[in-house]
Amino acid sequence: MEIILYEDKYLEEVRDLLVELEDYIVSIDEDDLDRVGPNYREKMALYDLEEVKNNDGKCFLALEDNKVVGLIMGYIRKYDEEDYLDYKCPKYGVVKELIVSSKIRNKGVGTLLLEKMEDYFKSVDCEYIGLEVFAYNKNALNFYTKNGYHSRTVNVIKKVE
Repeated sequence: MEIILYEDKYLEEVRDLLVELEDYIVSIDEDDLDRVGPNYREKMALYDLEEVKNNDGKCFLALEDNKVVGLIMGYIRKYDEEDYLDYKCPKYGVVKELIVSSKIRNKGVGTLLLEKMEDYFKSVDCEYIGLEVFAYNKNALNFYTKNGYHSRTVNVIKKVE
């Protein structure tokens, strides 16, 4: 297993992983709100990579036999004037995506990727790391809890009938 910095030659494999994750999210979405839109595969990786690039972030890939089996994307959170009204605004790293192919899950790849991103955030003096987890993704919630993360906010919804 090798962890490397993203290279453009792996874009198609990154797209595959993002689609794999979104297909999974759609399959567990009890509210039936998520979908894989017609342009998702083509555009989502580019949006994510642009956000990483524009916000002092990194994308790391896990390679096995020169094939991408996992990825993590993260960036430094930027604040606006409103944030400073009621928040201390520490330097804060954001994990945008963490995906491990279903073919290789539960073999420590996610932990290696998370540790790599945490090391990056430490190297640029982040005080905190945050991320969003889909509430129905119990496996991801358990993974992050085991790695020392905890809930700070909870987003609730209700269908209007």
